[in-house]
Amino acid sequence: MIARGSDQARRRRWRRYLADERAEGALYRELAERYTGEEREILLGLADAEQRHEQHWIDLLGGEALEVGRASLGSRLLIPLGRRFGVFFVLALAQRAEGRSPYDDDADATDAMAADERIHGEVLRGLAARGRRKLAGGLRAAVFGFNDGLVSNLALVLGVGATGLPPATVLVTGVAGLLAGSLSMGAGEYVSVRSQRELLEASRPDPASQRALPDLDVDANELALVYRARGMSPADAEEHARQVLATLHLDEAGDGADSSEDEHDGIGSAAGAAISSFLFFASGAFIPIIPYLAGAEGFVAAAIAAAAVGLVLLATGAIVGLLSGGSLLHRAVRQLLIGLGAAAVTFVLGLLFGTIGA
Repeated sequence: MIARGSDQARRRRWRRYLADERAEGALYRELAERYTGEEREILLGLADAEQRHEQHWIDLLGGEALEVGRASLGSRLLIPLGRRFGVFFVLALAQRAEGRSPYDDDADATDAMAADERIHGEVLRGLAARGRRKLAGGLRAAVFGFNDGLVSNLALVLGVGATGLPPATVLVTGVAGLLAGSLSMGAGEYVSVRSQRELLEASRPDPASQRALPDLDVDANELALVYRARGMSPADAEEHARQVLATLHLDEAGDGADSSEDEHDGIGSAAGAAISSFLFFASGAFIPIIPYLAGAEGFVAAAIAAAAVGLVLLATGAIVGLLSGGSLLHRAVRQLLIGLGAAAVTFVLGLLFGTIGA
């Protein structure tokens, strides 16, 4: 627990908590304006909870509650970030913020408040998960394409440059790698996503089979075999089939269709994934050739290219960590080590081939 310290220090902390609660409540109310239906009600419920927490600090501060402290930088930034980058980005940030609540270790906060903050994190995780499902296919293609462009073209120009070839040759090789890789990534992503969607489509229930339900032999109940084939236990399949036949509610017979649609949402469109992969690969592959376009040569150009790619790898790793709710540092360092490690191997091989050729 946080030590009580001086009364003045405690009151400063209370005023900061009060400001944070007000900022978070305002954030949830603003986000709620961008939603309708259930999501709006959930966000307004979170805002009401923050208002209860706000009242706790007001009661402790008494008349001093009018002197509200300054909210933390993270709380102050969430609303403008939401306006700039969208709801999903802010939900991911807010999820992390709720998960780091100081109330667990503060004796002046109630156990109920600490529990609320943890549950708020899970509520936000659920709301963010809806956005992640819609974003998953495009994000995967974008991250994979961008990082593949960064690493593969860096490895290409470093490997070719290490052999001692002229800078102009290295530049032409890098441009060729950018074009070839972008086209290959776009085509490969289109075929991959299209094939996956077709496989899922083949697994969806046939609508024509639903029209046969009224004519099924109730005693034989072959409909149960359908549900057993979908993974239900024999007992559950029999029970579900009886319910469907009893009500002749054809929508219930198509349970698998909804999950298939959800899977399709997570995959994204083939054309969108292809275009995303093409553009992001090209963007990533362009960065390693910038020093050569600027006229740098030899080890200077290689060092600048490696440093630039390293910084971008750290940034993309941190963004993926943020959006996935994971550790920013861990994702960033992992991305850096994998990317530069692959490029370093190619560079060493280039040096060896250059020495042998000499």
